[in-house]
Amino acid sequence: MDKNTITGLILIAIVVIGFSFFSRPNKQQQMAQQKFNDSIARIQEQQAKAKKATTDTTIATVAKVDSSSAFCKYANKVDSSIVLQNSKVRITLSSKGGMITEALLKTYKSQDRKSPVVLFSKKDVSLNFNFYNHSNVVRTNDLNFSIVNPTDSSVTMRINASADQKSHIDFVYKLHPESYLVDLSIQAVGMDTLLSQNMRSMGIEWQEHVRQQELGFTYENRLSTLTYRTNESSDNLSAGGEVEKEIATPVNWIAFKSQFFSSVFIADQMFNKSKLASKSDKEGTGYLKDYSSEMDTKFDPSGKEPTTMHFYLGPNHYRTLRALNTGQTTKWHLEDLVYLGWPVVKQINQWFTVNVFDWLRSWGLSMGWVLLIMTLIVKAVVYPATWKTYISSAKMRVLKPKIDEINAKYPNKEDAMKKQQEVMSVYSKYGVSPMGGCLPMLIQFPILMALFMFVPSAIELRQQSFLWATDLSTYDSIVNFPFHIPFLGNHLSLFCLLMTVTNVLNSKFTMQQQDTGANPQMAAMKWMTYLMPIMFFFILNDYPAGLNYYYFISTLISVGTMIVLRKMTDEQKLLERLETYSKTVKKKSGFAARLEAMQKESERLKSQRQGGGLNKR
Repeated sequence: MDKNTITGLILIAIVVIGFSFFSRPNKQQQMAQQKFNDSIARIQEQQAKAKKATTDTTIATVAKVDSSSAFCKYANKVDSSIVLQNSKVRITLSSKGGMITEALLKTYKSQDRKSPVVLFSKKDVSLNFNFYNHSNVVRTNDLNFSIVNPTDSSVTMRINASADQKSHIDFVYKLHPESYLVDLSIQAVGMDTLLSQNMRSMGIEWQEHVRQQELGFTYENRLSTLTYRTNESSDNLSAGGEVEKEIATPVNWIAFKSQFFSSVFIADQMFNKSKLASKSDKEGTGYLKDYSSEMDTKFDPSGKEPTTMHFYLGPNHYRTLRALNTGQTTKWHLEDLVYLGWPVVKQINQWFTVNVFDWLRSWGLSMGWVLLIMTLIVKAVVYPATWKTYISSAKMRVLKPKIDEINAKYPNKEDAMKKQQEVMSVYSKYGVSPMGGCLPMLIQFPILMALFMFVPSAIELRQQSFLWATDLSTYDSIVNFPFHIPFLGNHLSLFCLLMTVTNVLNSKFTMQQQDTGANPQMAAMKWMTYLMPIMFFFILNDYPAGLNYYYFISTLISVGTMIVLRKMTDEQKLLERLETYSKTVKKKSGFAARLEAMQKESERLKSQRQGGGLNKR
């Protein structure tokens, strides 16, 4: 640093110090400034006191109408529980929130086959009702209810808002005898000044973490859905991933459903503004889905009309659920929780399969024998259609030499129309329809599919053993792998393996019956026919043993039926009957005549186009 810089800094310091010294206030100025500061402090203190007084007055005023604080003040101080039970179910209610915290089903066993099924426990479920007052919301899950008039089948859970108990809201629970149904009636008493009379509804928040009850997580998770019903029909959220949905129309009931059990919340006054959510859990957690719902329903704060609701906490058993329709003004249709297939198949299951199944069960037979007899009955019902399909195939088989002659006569692609015309002429001449076997197949398909749809949903198969399968409602593992095989899983199901083998044999037998020869298109179809059973093996390995057992014996019976029909059919005599038929004078069928006319018209148009092209040249 040079001499000039140092000199400049010294001069700047002298100027700053001198300015500070000569500009400082004298004693009179200092006293005036102190008086001004004191007066400002007094004003600020007075303002703070006034603000505090105003706040205290507001709090006191609000406290007069704040029913939430009133409920807290007069709430029960002890968190206790009460049990309602009958021969089927045991329901535990907690004074904390006044809600059902556990549902135990006495007639069903858990996976260990020792303890009863616990549908949910306190840690799995949450239920909150929101009531609206003049300034805020009363949340019931924050309050302790008093237990009033408890019995084995009913109890009143009460939240008081006054010391004399003249102002309160009652939650009356009533368990039906020999049933899984619980009634809930909510009614306000003396709450005219504490609840807003303009709010004619209450909010509901309901959640449940649904437990895995069966051995096979994958299949049980696939059949577990959050289901609901409007006035028109039932529907459900997608079973996979994380799904949310808002329902614009009123909802009669909401069901947190697993494969064989459900928690259903039913509102006589309907649920409105429903928001539903479902989230899948991971395998190994012990849970399937995390369900939640938010909705409103009607509520009379004056207490003149109670709000009536119901809980169904039990099995997805078709007849049990259907019986709840009796006596209801609007039928609940809880039987929709048992999936029986799409409309036509569903009707067959409702009127045929369920009744036959219950009739066979009444004999005291094991479920394996019931499924076997049912399969035989179904096969007997569809036998006329099976015979019709087989005869149509046999007729085409004995006429195959004549069709081969036509194929040899028109080897070129440009003669495809002529070849097809002659083939149809031959079929018409001998009274054979290429589509003759299709209609019988279509007729029997829904009947065969009905039992296929019914078996996975039949809770009667749960924990029922047959042969090596210890539980027909889940997979029958004969080999467990210490690792996961893609598309297969960590086990091998024997019934699934037998089903696959019989389907491959059935495919081979069917292709031999058709005698496809060197037709490349039919050869490709042949390999596809063999490939399908292999694909089904990977798909159905996780499916219930009862389903694979049905598929196995159904296919086995089909193969046996075809073999018997083949031996019973004299193809030479069949050909002679066709030859006799061809010599009779007859009118062509409408279909054959229309097809022939279309072919002739196509040939005419083709000739015209070719002639037009020659003229241009």
